Amino acid sequence: MTTSSRPISRALVSVSDKGGLDILASAFARAGTRVVSTGRTASILADMGVDVTPAEKVTGFPESLDGRVKTLDPHIHAGILADMDNPDHVRQLKELGILPFDLVVVNLYPFQRTVEAGGSEDACREQIDIGGPAMIRAAAKNNASVAVITDPTDYPRLADRIVSGRGFTAAERRGLAAKAFALTAAYDAEVARWAASTWSDEAGRTAPSRLTATWELAHKLRYGENPHQTAALYKEPDGRGLASAAQLSGAKAMSFNNYVDADAAWHAVWDFPDRPAVAVVKHSNPCGLALGDDIAQAHRKAHACDPMSAYGGVIAANRTVDLAMARQIKGIFTEVIVAPDYEPQALALLETKKNLRILKVGNPPSKGWKMKTIDGGLLVQSADLLDADGDDPSDWRLVSGQAADQGTLADLEFAWRAIRSVKSNAVLLARDGATVGIGMGQVNRVDSSHLAVERANTLSPGQNRARGSVAASDAFFPFADGLEYLIDAGISAVVQPGGSIRDEEVIEAARKAGITMYLTGTRHFMH
Repeated sequence: MTTSSRPISRALVSVSDKGGLDILASAFARAGTRVVSTGRTASILADMGVDVTPAEKVTGFPESLDGRVKTLDPHIHAGILADMDNPDHVRQLKELGILPFDLVVVNLYPFQRTVEAGGSEDACREQIDIGGPAMIRAAAKNNASVAVITDPTDYPRLADRIVSGRGFTAAERRGLAAKAFALTAAYDAEVARWAASTWSDEAGRTAPSRLTATWELAHKLRYGENPHQTAALYKEPDGRGLASAAQLSGAKAMSFNNYVDADAAWHAVWDFPDRPAVAVVKHSNPCGLALGDDIAQAHRKAHACDPMSAYGGVIAANRTVDLAMARQIKGIFTEVIVAPDYEPQALALLETKKNLRILKVGNPPSKGWKMKTIDGGLLVQSADLLDADGDDPSDWRLVSGQAADQGTLADLEFAWRAIRSVKSNAVLLARDGATVGIGMGQVNRVDSSHLAVERANTLSPGQNRARGSVAASDAFFPFADGLEYLIDAGISAVVQPGGSIRDEEVIEAARKAGITMYLTGTRHFMH
């Protein structure tokens, strides 16, 4: 394999995205590069003063089938695939009357954009590029002789190499080839994902035989969870969600841990799409979650749950942040705030906090697959969306005490929905549409109960917030002891999944205390 640079004398250009062609046209014209091109790309380059040979004059065959066949021809592909360091390949090209290419510039039909725009099946099918990937893969395979350009951001560098006559070194061509293969792999993965959901007999299955997905680099992060770890953020091609959030302000970029906490907070508030909701999150657990008549009230109630832990936390809101909420945040050290939008005055005020990262996310969290890597593999599950039968209070089973009045039932429903966002084992106390005590991530439910009560009664001086509150448990009480501790603390009602072999023991404890208890039949573990 040669290690020298290869000047660019003859190029093949066929692009769907015509942006930046003027950069290449100027370089081609100045250097006198011979260019073969297709369709509208050829017309644009010719209008810009480039000496262009239409591809059909090279192939001897007109573009056909509504443009489906343009470059799928040996006169094109032999010129791309010929190894110019192989004398036999050079001889065969001469005998066949085929000229080699030094450069291939190709980008692909906008398949993913068509899918995202809600294109019909036929429209999406027509955007499955065939000739483009074939040319890209051929040029990338033959990088010993050919440079392949698939990214318009590389056009300025390419133009310089054309005009200077230097071309690209072997190492540079290999790098361009690797980038090109990554593009075609990602493109095929998107097509495969769409086809699986549209055509496959496996569509809708919880575990298809092959899972294809792709992400693209958004940016490198300063470090991972700890400073000695490297990290980067990759985003899905559709450009939606938190990974594609616009950072409106903040002296520092988002960190790995910022993204983890922001994601937890963003998911938490969208468990309440019908009411203004605010979550305050620290180390991926909520330290406050509340509903309000407006977003400022929701924030006040969420912050009041645990003002100590809110220091240095992440705030998420599911409504536009107004000036009243911004004024409340102004005096609180906060790492990140994420919301659908910000009133102009609110944004201006928040921007005065130079270290506050302000994120704007255009869409609620996605409802697709959730993935977690393990050594040598990937665990995949559907999102926990609070859509099981047991998530509807009308399906709950009253096993102790009197049926809850309207206010108590509303708090129980809030507590049940809020606990989905708390790491297991989880016990949560709530009142008036707000958390007042959260016990999270403990290795047994008794400890979670103790922690929830302790936080309820110690984080707001002089207040016994546990007494009269309602409780939720993300999974069943395996013994009566955890529930008994909550009862002794003064809770008025509890909602839990049930399902323990000792359910009767737990139910009897509730009946003995005369408290209301509902069983959902559904649990919400989060690890």
